[in-house]
Amino acid sequence: MTINILLADDHKIMREGLKSLLGADEDIKVIAEASDGREAVQKALENHPDVIVMDMTMPEMSGIEATQQIIAINPDARILALSMIKDKSCVLECLKSGAKGYLIKNCAAEELIIAIRTLASGESYLCSKITDIVIKDITGQSSKSASSTPHHELSKREQEVLQLIADGKSTKEIAYMFGVSIKTVDVQRKNIMNKLQLFSIAELTKYAIREGLTSI
Repeated sequence: MTINILLADDHKIMREGLKSLLGADEDIKVIAEASDGREAVQKALENHPDVIVMDMTMPEMSGIEATQQIIAINPDARILALSMIKDKSCVLECLKSGAKGYLIKNCAAEELIIAIRTLASGESYLCSKITDIVIKDITGQSSKSASSTPHHELSKREQEVLQLIADGKSTKEIAYMFGVSIKTVDVQRKNIMNKLQLFSIAELTKYAIREGLTSI
């Protein structure tokens, strides 16, 4: 039985590398690709893949939000989160959003294939580097759960602005993208800083990376 895959990653070279890697296995076939979260949702609904390999830090819509939207429509979707982020809050938020697996991008190629086959069989998969993080949280050894992370206090637009700031976009560029005034973006940035108690662009960028809201 062939396992049909949707690859969602904003870096074309990453998608091509994964496609080439997975193409070496006769029972795994990449049937669709997406370069951002919105396209991932669309392609998932159009192609009904057996497993979705989802980058967590994409433009337009994050992998977490895309996962939530896909699961809301198709609760049986098998989504494998792929990320460079090893932070506990990001891992747990991915799992709570509906992902059935989490894999670090620097894992071995063999582990990616194992993870895909595991999800396709109806089971869940966490790479070894992540398992300990989750176990500690479940057993109460970590200080707080992902649901209490400060960025949940931000509105959807504020999270989008934070991601764009961390991606290096200027206030003028962000204002143009959303069709609003520069002053509006300035106010949104100040609100974000006040809510997160962060007071520089560098701190906002570090926070966004740690929380999986942008790429490294």
